[in-house]
Amino acid sequence: MNDAPVLSVVIPSWNTKDYLAACLSTLAAAEKPASEVIVVENGSRDGSCEYVRAEHPEVRLLANAENEGFARGSNQGMRAARGRYVLLLNTDTEVAPDALAKLVRFLEEHPEYGAVAPRLVHKDGTTQRTVQEFPSLKTALFFSTPLERWFPDSRELRRYFMRDWDQESSRDIDQPPAAVLLLRKCVLDEVGLFDEELWLFYNDVDLAKRMRAAGWKTRYLAEATVLHHVGGSTSKFADFVATWQRDRLRYYRKHHGRFGVWWLKACVTLTLLDWLATQLTRRVRGRPVEPLGPMLAGYRTFLAQ
Repeated sequence: MNDAPVLSVVIPSWNTKDYLAACLSTLAAAEKPASEVIVVENGSRDGSCEYVRAEHPEVRLLANAENEGFARGSNQGMRAARGRYVLLLNTDTEVAPDALAKLVRFLEEHPEYGAVAPRLVHKDGTTQRTVQEFPSLKTALFFSTPLERWFPDSRELRRYFMRDWDQESSRDIDQPPAAVLLLRKCVLDEVGLFDEELWLFYNDVDLAKRMRAAGWKTRYLAEATVLHHVGGSTSKFADFVATWQRDRLRYYRKHHGRFGVWWLKACVTLTLLDWLATQLTRRVRGRPVEPLGPMLAGYRTFLAQ
């Protein structure tokens, strides 16, 4: 008799006990096939491990002594998964009662798709614009640089953020966020798990790109909804910006080579020069300025990578 679950839910957790409690509660109440839940506890200091052991003994708990990062923690859970489908689920989410059933049903009925993502919503029910196109070299020039301020409605930003689509309807997509993402286990076996060099960011973009290269399609299913408390987990990282820049650089190195690294560093340099000019202007006008030391130290570290 085969008692393997149909669905494995993998939840990486780090110092978000209250979110985790709500996440597990809605997950338990949701309609779904035979399932297992795997919580990968990344060295939390807020009692998350103790909470799971006491309140959810049915959950498989993988406890790390330290924070191993989102990619490595998620990979631990995905390697332990026994289901045909693997659901990556952030702790700062609450699934609608019918969302998981709809996601699983879609993959059951569409074998050409390797992954499906739900529509993420705010507490008031409005849609979060979370889906993007793959980043290009042009994205590095127009996103998070002075050009984003100078040309906020540029063609590249419209493409990258998919601004001509309200994300209220279902369609095929490039890169859904891994906050909630249902994947075929056989696809993960084929293309590999998260790149653990991408510690926190861009690991989902890289995985989506590898899936596309292998011929698998990804679907955005608007009728399946999940409440997402934006930044509930990532906001706790003190070095959020530095980590994002480091992971972005590693992504560009992997997919755009040496020129991509040079290009991204040039774009970040442009951003730094713009920031320095702003600080100088504020100083001349007698306004408060930000300390230069930490910014310049972070910039030197970035260039050295």
